[in-house]
Amino acid sequence: MVCGAVQCYSHTAKSKIGFIDGSYARPPDRSPNLHQLERCNAIVLSWIMSSVSKEIFAGIVYCIVASKVWADLKERFNKVSGSRIYSIQREIVCLKQEASPISLYYSKLKQLWDEYASLVTLPSCSCATARAYVDHEQTQRLIQFLMGLNESYNGIRRQVLMMSSLSSVSQAFAIVSQEESHRMALSNQPLIEVPTTAFYSTSAKNSKLPRCENCNITWHTKDVCYKLVGYPPGHRLHK
Repeated sequence: MVCGAVQCYSHTAKSKIGFIDGSYARPPDRSPNLHQLERCNAIVLSWIMSSVSKEIFAGIVYCIVASKVWADLKERFNKVSGSRIYSIQREIVCLKQEASPISLYYSKLKQLWDEYASLVTLPSCSCATARAYVDHEQTQRLIQFLMGLNESYNGIRRQVLMMSSLSSVSQAFAIVSQEESHRMALSNQPLIEVPTTAFYSTSAKNSKLPRCENCNITWHTKDVCYKLVGYPPGHRLHK
């Protein structure tokens, strides 16, 4: 958002916030501080103008007082719009992976989540109710991420949802990304049977992950093993 971007710049520069909220009054014309104040005002004004779109820039290009420009932008844009919240929620629910790689699909989702968080006031205290709400929000994001995955990831989706404690969305993203990389490697290289220990760690961490009883590989179980149920469409071994 426009206001958020400029406010970030203002906080990082010393003694510039006064040019945004109007607390720095213009000194008399003969004041020795006039030149310095006008210089700082011009800097803040340039920050604002470089942070807005071309359409908005055309309406403020002739303004010379940063605080007045900021007040005008705040009046026009710093309002939570119910229609925008609805639009973001709709985009999140309708977003599908389709032909996009996992990383691009996840980046689009995260951008929508971040924009939604900027419009909705979330609890920031450390009480049990606030923590429960944050946990619920993370679970919702995990489900939204899994819902948009292609059908070829049904096995991974079931495994994540069947875990005793649900993974975070970042952990689920890591799992799916690893599966995607594994499939790409198999599609580009000849199938060679090698000892499982060459690629999979026997550490305590990996021992907690689901492991296939057929091929002894983690991240999937016997009921969805490609060697038993067949390879998905698009895989070079698919028949």
